[in-house]
Amino acid sequence: MNNTFTQLENFGHSLKTACYRLQPKTNEEIHEVFQLAKKQGLTVTARGAGRSYNDASLNGGGIVMDLTAMNRILEWDPATGLVRGEPGVTLSQLWQKVLPDGWWPPVVSGTMTTTLGGCLAANVHGKNNYRVGPIGEHVVEFTALLPTGAEITCSPQKNADLFYSMIGGYGMLGIFTAVTLQMKKVESGLLEVHAMPSRTLKEQLQQIEDGAPNYDYIVGWLDCITVGHGQVHAANYLHEGEDPEPKKTLQLSYQNLPSRLFGVMPKAWLHYFMTPFVNNVGWWGVNHAKYITSLRTHTFRQSHAAFHFLLDYVPDFERSYGRGGLIEYQSFLPKETALQAWTEMLNLSVKMGLPSYLGVTKRHRPDKFLLTHANDGFSLAQDFKVTDGNRKRLSAMLQEYDKIVLANGGRFYFVKNSETTAETTLKFYGEETVEKFKKLKKRCDPNGLLESDLYRRIFG
Repeated sequence: MNNTFTQLENFGHSLKTACYRLQPKTNEEIHEVFQLAKKQGLTVTARGAGRSYNDASLNGGGIVMDLTAMNRILEWDPATGLVRGEPGVTLSQLWQKVLPDGWWPPVVSGTMTTTLGGCLAANVHGKNNYRVGPIGEHVVEFTALLPTGAEITCSPQKNADLFYSMIGGYGMLGIFTAVTLQMKKVESGLLEVHAMPSRTLKEQLQQIEDGAPNYDYIVGWLDCITVGHGQVHAANYLHEGEDPEPKKTLQLSYQNLPSRLFGVMPKAWLHYFMTPFVNNVGWWGVNHAKYITSLRTHTFRQSHAAFHFLLDYVPDFERSYGRGGLIEYQSFLPKETALQAWTEMLNLSVKMGLPSYLGVTKRHRPDKFLLTHANDGFSLAQDFKVTDGNRKRLSAMLQEYDKIVLANGGRFYFVKNSETTAETTLKFYGEETVEKFKKLKKRCDPNGLLESDLYRRIFG
């Protein structure tokens, strides 16, 4: 088992911490990590691909258990669409395994580099949350190893309390060791995408609300500097007979994202060219140009990988934000208050000279998970550039955001927000939910071995 003392970062490179990084390859080695932590008086945090925008997989001065070496797909049944894999299996491995047989993961994040363990710990949602819920709703069962050494199997019928609290529990109750997921049957490697411009935030939310019942996926891009301009992409699966070449489009080679821009410049260079534009003036120009090119309503067909994994189009895009990195803030507002709350928040950011350079809107529905972030409404994810000069002001502004969200009945997503306090967390979840989670933690982790910088920040 590899063991190094190293510095780790969040995905946005805005948070850094030193820790002991251990990489177990078996369940037995996971148990050894827990024994070592107990003996040395250290805490343990699980880490997959490290794609969280905040401190979910950081553990300053403690142990970070890197699970990327546990990345085997253990079972795949093309007849039923059931797949079973270890926690380090990436979404890239997953879809490349199942797509040639006519299946696709029911829920994916915006990047294919995330791992199954990380996706479950965060209970990730996709552009179809309003229709199919988060990834946890497609988990048939999982096995996990608790810090006590106990190995458990959980499903909606077996150990249901742990099933609905470990999924979305940020890895603080136990370590996923194997996950069984139900895939989605598809007849083509293509989606039919409808692109529609939106002139205001109100119009965009209405387009998403009206369009959601008619589409399998729907997502909006929002210019947070003009506080309104944007574009909505809505997509449907193709049915049998609608794709003239399904065997071709289901091939992995058809799904590969191009490695070069216009077939010439390597995309790995792009973030260097983006850096001069990642400022208030430069990004205003980028957003304005994007909006102008988005004014035409049109329909086109796009591969599953191209539609879903936008974050993988530009490798290392987050590095274009510079040395201070970026913070992403995502809030979930009921459909009745979303427009009012986000208008107030976006106007505040522009007034303070700290506008978001990227806004993404989605439609959501409630779910049964204990630490759920979803509600009957919308989400808005915003990216903010961090510098030495604005870090304190940005943190203060995002805590003002928290107050606005709470006042409007909203919710938070803690694999993104990095400034939310324990006091706000208690108001958001409510005392009953927090106490229930802490009782489960005492049962699963009586010695308090599982901790992360995120856990200490939001639960105190």
